[in-house]
Amino acid sequence: MTDKIQTLISQMTLAEKAALCTGDSMWTTTAVARLNIPRLLVSDGPHGLRRVANVHAVMEKSQPATCFPTASSLAATWDVALLHEMGQALAAEAIALDVDVILGPGVNMKRTPLCGRNFEYFSEDPYLAGEMAAALINGIQSKGVGTSLKHFAANNQEFERFSISAEVDERTLREIYLPAFETAVTKAQPWTVMCAYNKVNGTYASEHHQLLTDILRDEWGFAGFVVSDWGAVHDRVAALQAGLDLEMPGPKKARVQAVIEAVNMGELDEAVLDTAVGRILRIVFKAAETPKTRLEAGQNSRFDVAAHHALACKVAAAGIVLLKNNGVLPLQNPQHIAVIGRAAQTPHFQGGGSSHINPTQVDVPFAELQKLAASAELSFAPGYPADDSFQQALIDEAVTIAQTADVALLYMALPGFKESEGYDRPDLDLTGQQVALIKAVTAVQPRTVVILNNGAAVTMSDWIEGAAAVLEAWMMGQAGGGAIANVLFGRANPGGKLAETYPLRLGDTPAYLNFPGENGVVRYGEGLFIGYRYYDAREQPVLFPFGYGLSYTTFAYSNPLVSASTFKDTDGVTVSVDVTNTGTMAGEEIVQVYVHDQKARLVRPYKELKGFAKVMLQPSETKTVTIPLNFRAFAYYDPAYQQWIAEDGEFDILIGASAADIRASLTVTLQSTAVRPSILHRESTIRAWMDDPRGQAVLGPFFQQMMTQGGGLFGGGDLGETEFIGMNPMDFLLDMPLLSVLHFQSDSLPQTPEELVDGLLQQVHQGT
Repeated sequence: MTDKIQTLISQMTLAEKAALCTGDSMWTTTAVARLNIPRLLVSDGPHGLRRVANVHAVMEKSQPATCFPTASSLAATWDVALLHEMGQALAAEAIALDVDVILGPGVNMKRTPLCGRNFEYFSEDPYLAGEMAAALINGIQSKGVGTSLKHFAANNQEFERFSISAEVDERTLREIYLPAFETAVTKAQPWTVMCAYNKVNGTYASEHHQLLTDILRDEWGFAGFVVSDWGAVHDRVAALQAGLDLEMPGPKKARVQAVIEAVNMGELDEAVLDTAVGRILRIVFKAAETPKTRLEAGQNSRFDVAAHHALACKVAAAGIVLLKNNGVLPLQNPQHIAVIGRAAQTPHFQGGGSSHINPTQVDVPFAELQKLAASAELSFAPGYPADDSFQQALIDEAVTIAQTADVALLYMALPGFKESEGYDRPDLDLTGQQVALIKAVTAVQPRTVVILNNGAAVTMSDWIEGAAAVLEAWMMGQAGGGAIANVLFGRANPGGKLAETYPLRLGDTPAYLNFPGENGVVRYGEGLFIGYRYYDAREQPVLFPFGYGLSYTTFAYSNPLVSASTFKDTDGVTVSVDVTNTGTMAGEEIVQVYVHDQKARLVRPYKELKGFAKVMLQPSETKTVTIPLNFRAFAYYDPAYQQWIAEDGEFDILIGASAADIRASLTVTLQSTAVRPSILHRESTIRAWMDDPRGQAVLGPFFQQMMTQGGGLFGGGDLGETEFIGMNPMDFLLDMPLLSVLHFQSDSLPQTPEELVDGLLQQVHQGT
């Protein structure tokens, strides 16, 4: 393949190479017929295909495809095997719809629950997001269809998304906003990576050499090509030089000409262009190895519609999270059910924007309830309007049917005018009408179940007390109506758990004071502390914690073990725990492993998710769950060293059913094998010298020599007017730079303080 590509590049004209690096249409790359280079066809995703017949169209109705649940629902499954299976189904549809690359998945962090596109993203936690993305990518690509991991990077809001600069420090970028991308790249090697619209620290992501080349390729080993988000390129030549290979969409004659002129003028090395061409060609020919169904006008696609719909139902059920249950669920043969809420008849199963799918079929929740409750009387009231108006008559109608029923089912969908790609949410609330509706119905019907369809966290404090049960069903995909019915009637046991924290109110959220930004800049002032990391640090109460979810059964944890109480960072350690189903119904439990560093040089979150496993158990059955933890489970990124650091010391392994429900804790001791260079410099404090092994070894004899010679402080002098009244003099000294301390003694020193410190530093750095 490499020889073939190099030969082709040598045969291509400069104009052909420049054109190949710019799209030929909205959805295709440029073919070169004389050299038998085919086009590459891409389609929006990632929870279904938005394949339009006319590749030059944007808003044209797309071909029918299975609409699977969106990413927030997928993440709530915590089921990598299920996502792999779903990925294979998506690939089958791509093959049937003549699609070479699916644009997705998105792994941007849920920095704030207000982001309008959160339904397309997995989690507030980078470990979970990365594992879910890698599973989906591997599933798709196992069938010879490519993916496009997006949006790289720090694309965490819709407000001014085309231009805003995300100002984020290096450690936060490395520990929070890049690891999900890193995991997906290193574990799944997506065929392409899509750059974000926004700037990162002042530089457009499409022109960000550090992100696109230094990190993505040189550090992580990404082997595919980088494609722009649609319209994200501002300077085509600068983008090429930074590592962006393909600009989409096209055609753009001016951009092609700009590349040609830059090469001719010596402003762009043609070798850089050749490298980009080679990356694109590699994927073009890799895609061509998988035969596609070339759709003719009016032709229907060929894939197993029924099987994929059934899989979509399975996935939707696995992602449903039971948030509250006062014994009303599962339903036990009710004779009169009040079904309330517009979403019961007009299902809200996907978000707005580029991922909007034309589904092959749609389960209507009301109809699915009728199938499982054939002997019951079902009454329906819409409850709330399609718009944001307040209509008391709809509430009154709902109350009337609810108060005479055995149970009320309230289907509450967060409307598209509050949550969609293109704009951020104004708040975390349901509409005023929906809140009033829930409160009115629960006031007359104590057996009320609230079913939510939304893409990210909502607040519930105004109404949750009155609800007997709450189901979070997300944007559930086309088969979600049937999945909800199966859960309500106990045909499926809800096993999903939250992949994001549900706060009590918007003002409690981590980015509240730093969102959405101003004057073209949004500052990530909360740093590492997003999601549960923030709520832990603040000891802030939440509505529902990260990793939370109830079941129709119960689980007990016992016999927690680690493979070694002391281990080397290069070896890692394995954690195991026995889980027993102590209830009467089969169910799945998600075991979560968090790591707490007892002492670190830099500030760290109290705990961080580093492993998880999902296990199915029959009543009274016990299984041992085993979860490996590698070097990165214990490491943090230290900008001073420009690398990941796992320090010697003790770590607590926290095994839990959620971030707030830790069932067992084990302490292990890590032995670091890394030899790190000293980072001591002229302004380093005495504490820093003493914390540095080589610095301590050099400074000790120096102190002894100074004391022996009776020099200044070490011979009984003082620090100016300081009398150490009410303070610990040792702490005072430790936090002073060594150079500053020596300046107080400069008259009695054999050399200048600078000369003495420089001499000590020379000894330190010679030793490393």
